[in-house]
Amino acid sequence: MKQYFIKGFLLLITLIEICNGLYGSNSDVIELTSSNFNSKVIGSDEIWIVEFYAPWCGHCKAFAQEYAKAATALKSIVNVAAVDADKHQSIGGQYGVRGFPTVKIFGSDKNSPKDYSGPRTATGVVDAAFKELRRNVDRKLGGKSGGGSGGERTADSKDVIELTDSNFADTVLKSDEMWLVEFYAPWCGHCKNLAPHWAKAATELKGKVKLGALDATEHTITSNKYGVKGFPTIKFFPAGRKDGSAEEYDGGRTSGDIVSWALDKFAENAPPPEIKQLINDETLKQACESHQLCVISILPHILDCQSACRNQFVEVLNRIGEKYKKNSWGWIWAEALAQPELEEALEIGGFGYPAMAIVNIRKMKYSLLRGSFSYDGINEFLREVSVGRGASAPVKGAKLPKIHVSEPWDGKDGELPVEDDIDLSDVNLDEHSEL
Repeated sequence: MKQYFIKGFLLLITLIEICNGLYGSNSDVIELTSSNFNSKVIGSDEIWIVEFYAPWCGHCKAFAQEYAKAATALKSIVNVAAVDADKHQSIGGQYGVRGFPTVKIFGSDKNSPKDYSGPRTATGVVDAAFKELRRNVDRKLGGKSGGGSGGERTADSKDVIELTDSNFADTVLKSDEMWLVEFYAPWCGHCKNLAPHWAKAATELKGKVKLGALDATEHTITSNKYGVKGFPTIKFFPAGRKDGSAEEYDGGRTSGDIVSWALDKFAENAPPPEIKQLINDETLKQACESHQLCVISILPHILDCQSACRNQFVEVLNRIGEKYKKNSWGWIWAEALAQPELEEALEIGGFGYPAMAIVNIRKMKYSLLRGSFSYDGINEFLREVSVGRGASAPVKGAKLPKIHVSEPWDGKDGELPVEDDIDLSDVNLDEHSEL
């Protein structure tokens, strides 16, 4: 009889635990339910650490005492709460809870809680709470806007974009630009060594490839999606890839390695340059002032080289522009004698048309194509210039001249102007016959 009484008593205790959850009314652990979760946690500006548990879970019972100790230690500092996810399944399902206990930290971004992956001890929970508290304080003081690698924000990381679970899709995946993303851990020594190189590369690649950094220990949804297992992990996200897939970075870890690798990708994915006709000052400014070098071609007058002829020259320029697109040069062409001051400043056209000059607008120097205006001839000329060979001369007047506004070519053949017929009906030719 006594044996049955003990078994019945233990069963009663178990039923009471299941009904009342793991934490009693005297515990400092705040009990959350489906009816109060949003108002208390999501609608709060405070930090919440929330355990999702099941009353029958042995691991949850083993963790309960340590979790309650953490709640007492953090009272009035950070909110420590618990949800019976077996009873309130809608909350657990909303946050992807698959096992028990699961602990999540709801910091400044309540829509993207972080998974707690530390030890199941009071000390571990308290440490995680203070780290999140420190992050919130840093954000209020000016924030981790730079996204410095190694968990530390430094002045030279201003061009590194901080990425999170909540902004990753909009910032990277929906971007029209190419991205290199570093997945790091704040405690990782290799990440700290990479940090200054990553920051320097971000500055050098500005305008071409964006560099971001994501704390993979904090933003686990994104890091798990991309299979991040070690730190640092670097992945390349091409522009406009709507499926969200990434490519592995397989370059070196110095800023030079990163820049070189990124520029190769930029060249592979960049469209060929547009070969624009020079019709006003703005065209010249966009081609020459916005690029390290600009290639200026002077094509024969349309009456000397009709549309089929001119299109052949333009096609040569398009092909050579595709080959050298990695250099990000400016490309323009003008009709012979349409811009006489420009031809004089560059001493171009003296050997006939077509002709070509490549101009360094910062140094106000130029080099002339001496060979044939063909793909091979231009390729050899540009190759020599790109490696610093070949003769150069200063631009006359040390500045590019003003450009005459002209109409863009309509793609048609040229036509000689029609001369008006002379009306001789009123002239008496007999009066002048003796002359």
